[in-house]
Amino acid sequence: MSTVTIYHNPKCGTSRNTLAMIRNSGVEPEVIEYLKTPPSRETLVSLIAATGQPVINAVRSKETLFTELNLGAPGVTDDQLIDAMLAHPILLNRPIVVTPQGTRLCRPSEAVLDILPQPQQGAFTKEDGEVVIDAKGQRA
Repeated sequence: MSTVTIYHNPKCGTSRNTLAMIRNSGVEPEVIEYLKTPPSRETLVSLIAATGQPVINAVRSKETLFTELNLGAPGVTDDQLIDAMLAHPILLNRPIVVTPQGTRLCRPSEAVLDILPQPQQGAFTKEDGEVVIDAKGQRA
């Protein structure tokens, strides 16, 4: 069993880059495609709390449903946001990565570097061509 878990959407470039950086550290994570296997309420609440960020940061505000459901309105509670993410997993901001060093919403993807249990094993360039790790395994 891996000590690293990623809540992943393979259609998301940030999520793909994050997964690739995890693998570039020599770790094969547990990959949870949360659109196919959404987290339970307990798991979702625990993940968000572990990031240390407000619940609203875990919601994809750019998603059309966010506006349709009026989730940005004054007075919307954390419980209402969590209910929306449970009912519509596409609203969950991604990727969320859990390691022994912590839990992060990895936006930008290189935020994962702060919590990986092992250093990068080689150079890494994002899908858009941005160099993140140089040939010496150091942040660019």
